[in-house]
Amino acid sequence: MKKKITIGLFIDAFFPMIDGVAMVVDNYAKRLVKYANVIVFAPSYEGKNFDDSVFNYKVVRCKSMDVSFLDYSLPRPKADNKFKKALDEANLDIVHIHSPATLGMAGINYAKKHGIPVIGTMHSQYKLDFKRAVKFNFITNFLTKRITKIYEKCDEVWTVNDEVARIFTSDYGYKGKPRVVYNATEMKPLSDKKKACDRINDLHDLSSKEMVFLFDVRINKLKYIYVIVDALKILDNNGFDFKMFFVGSGQDEDELKNYISLNGLDDKIILCGRVTDRTLLASYYARADLFLFPSLYDCNAIVQLEAASQKTPTLFLKGAATTSLVKNNVNGFLADNDSEKYAEKIIYIMNNKKLYDFVCDNAYRDLYKNWDDVTEDVYNLYLDFINGKEN
Repeated sequence: MKKKITIGLFIDAFFPMIDGVAMVVDNYAKRLVKYANVIVFAPSYEGKNFDDSVFNYKVVRCKSMDVSFLDYSLPRPKADNKFKKALDEANLDIVHIHSPATLGMAGINYAKKHGIPVIGTMHSQYKLDFKRAVKFNFITNFLTKRITKIYEKCDEVWTVNDEVARIFTSDYGYKGKPRVVYNATEMKPLSDKKKACDRINDLHDLSSKEMVFLFDVRINKLKYIYVIVDALKILDNNGFDFKMFFVGSGQDEDELKNYISLNGLDDKIILCGRVTDRTLLASYYARADLFLFPSLYDCNAIVQLEAASQKTPTLFLKGAATTSLVKNNVNGFLADNDSEKYAEKIIYIMNNKKLYDFVCDNAYRDLYKNWDDVTEDVYNLYLDFINGKEN
């Protein structure tokens, strides 16, 4: 019998920290073990131990250090002899990096040293992170070029939709042709939606007819969270009765809480914190009438797929990269980048029941993708690279 290949997935932020990229890598890994040996190379976090035995794949951790101006820690693979030894002994057949920082470079260096293929996925618009962190354009441009050069060391770059591929070539200066490999979700449609909705109603003392909006992403100003609050203030001024749930945590959580209070919306907007129970999270999606996601930062957010899994439509901003597959008033909703326009669109949606139901069904039909199908295709692509058959 042919021996299993060994796949190395490299990521610079991983559990207990939860973000979209960590979820992608976890879903890749726990499905790829059906076909291959899988090792995830990820940082450890001082004072935040995580039980890696919960995974059905191997995790190799390296030391990291906090970086004050970022929402992440910086892995230090070169300063961790135990990690270096584990990597040297990994006997990988292919490397797939999911972030272009220190662990991503460790994966590239391993691949080049051992003459094996290396793939890199661009998950994020790093340039926007740099702009927020350093403020100076020349530093932002320098760091962006550095990121691009790292990806150019890969045998192939993957992006999560066509728009991100365009951004990477036109704005970042990448000279290759990225392959588009879409994200997916492991969240499945709940079999008893009424029970799920009742659970949220009981948890938050809601009536079954109360209008509910949801946001479930890292609490970060880059996600345009204040557009949501400003729009909801307009709704409140117009007599709309609603509840808004912000699910998640992040570096701007306290600022958001203060901004909600400043606008007198404490009784309308609830900060739920991180929800790690996936059934409970699916219940939030099922209960929500509309998922509010005015982010211009995200590339192909898993949360919009999770919303679609429960037939909950999403309201995006026009021009967002994450709307690559979205058609306005068909499988999602688009609004101008303006709080008043965003509020007007919410009102329009909720007052047009026939259109709303139409988009709910189409969001599920067009946007919902399951990881089982995606990872099978990914595995076959890995085999093509290992066997020298890549296109």
